[in-house]
Amino acid sequence: MKKISIVGIQGLPANYGGFETLVEHIVSSLCFNYHVTVYCCSRNNKNKKINKYKGATLKYLPINANGFQSIFFDIVSIIDSLFCQSHKILILGSSGCIILPFLFPWRNKFVINIGGLDWKRSKWSYFVQKYLLLSEMLGVKFSNTIISDNIGISDYIYKTYQKESIYIPYGSDHVKSSDVKINNHFKLKYNYLPEKYFISIARIQKDNNVELILDSFKNSDSYIVFIGNWDNSKYGIQLKLKYQNYVNIILLDAIYNIAELNYLRLNSYIYIHGHSAGGTNPILLEAMQLGLCTICYRNCFNEYTTYNYSKYFSNSSDLIHIINNLSKEDILLISENMKNVANNKYLWSEVSSKYINVLN
Repeated sequence: MKKISIVGIQGLPANYGGFETLVEHIVSSLCFNYHVTVYCCSRNNKNKKINKYKGATLKYLPINANGFQSIFFDIVSIIDSLFCQSHKILILGSSGCIILPFLFPWRNKFVINIGGLDWKRSKWSYFVQKYLLLSEMLGVKFSNTIISDNIGISDYIYKTYQKESIYIPYGSDHVKSSDVKINNHFKLKYNYLPEKYFISIARIQKDNNVELILDSFKNSDSYIVFIGNWDNSKYGIQLKLKYQNYVNIILLDAIYNIAELNYLRLNSYIYIHGHSAGGTNPILLEAMQLGLCTICYRNCFNEYTTYNYSKYFSNSSDLIHIINNLSKEDILLISENMKNVANNKYLWSEVSSKYINVLN
């Protein structure tokens, strides 16, 4: 059986972001066809270190998988995969791809999914952005196969690098509404929430337009529940201090319990998605799968993801106008379209099959 290595995530089980969500839901299918090794960060998994997960071998490195150290985490993972004679190495993200030109003889082993346009994120300094752009370019140039999770990313790769990529989105059908909407435990915990509220979920960083969204509600009669990692950055702490005293703005810390998250989403009125840095965001797909009416920040990535069935905003004025003018008919139609798109376009079984074909 062929060996496959997966590089570029914090670890399993997933509790961090898009790439972890992807691996969480395709790894068991991959293990029917390959010996799979997933590289994990031991520093962030100290208390729950396991050696096997859904059939895959988890290999731990004492290097942070995020931030500046992610470069070295990915480089060490890639080199170790070559020593272990992996047939294919699935590289998720491009921060460590600076090493690939030096590994040219093994180029046919490298399969890269760059995700979004990480170098465009405003949280990075000028020099970090330039490094990430260089690393992205080398990842695309020196990989045998390129995967894009959004048509907008496919277009970007072709226009920028004149290279074709294979479009494989994420799935959304892991999210089930079941009876969580009326869960009595969560009903008691969140009994202070109003009957009608908007909801938004994001990492608290500038490219997710958190401040734009909150600013749109500060003079509104509508309520918003915003879930994020407020205390993980100076920017998040500043926003929390700025908006926490508005009665209609409810700021909740990040929630990783999917049942609890689903309760809050399913009892919400409308989901607002502010991500702008590109790619297909799993949190948006989950909202679509739950049949929520969505309002998205306007860019080609969000438009492709929602097949143009959402409502879109570019600034606070746009968002306020949409909030104040959405009719019940609009909301029902958008909700229905979101659910139909999710059920027809974002299925994990199809995603897994496409990854198996690519890694063969």
